[in-house]
Amino acid sequence: MRQKHFRAIEATHEPWPLAERPGFLIRRLHQIHVALFQQACAEFEVTPLQYSLLSALAARKTADQTTLAADIALDRTTTTGALKRLEARHLIERPVNADDRRARLCRLTKAGAQLLAKIEGAARSAHEATLQGLSTRERTQFVTMMQRIVAQNANHDTSDPSVD
Repeated sequence: MRQKHFRAIEATHEPWPLAERPGFLIRRLHQIHVALFQQACAEFEVTPLQYSLLSALAARKTADQTTLAADIALDRTTTTGALKRLEARHLIERPVNADDRRARLCRLTKAGAQLLAKIEGAARSAHEATLQGLSTRERTQFVTMMQRIVAQNANHDTSDPSVD
């Protein structure tokens, strides 16, 4: 079966099929990945967002909530809510910053680090499943292209996740 080639984006009054819209395909791919992640990681009761936060904290050791929000490209309110849920499960600590009483410094607990180590294999499996239809070379190209698009659009507001 021959795949359609991507039609260049141009201004036209013709209806634009959903299956050719980058925004629609990106949203659809995200839905697929979240479903695969939830399936692979169900036993850990961690969302992809929470996994990202745990991973960011593991890399940084300690970080304030604003820094973590920037790391995972989400608004502070959503990030704070996810951090509160992780704290309620004793996976992270969020003590008030002694240098700035308005801020909280986050860090993994021993239980959080242990959970992150346990979930890593399942999370990688979900990422692999997301890309399963691509060859090794295509996977590398695809990730490189996504990184380039993200870097070129790094200054765009990410607080509204809705896309076409």
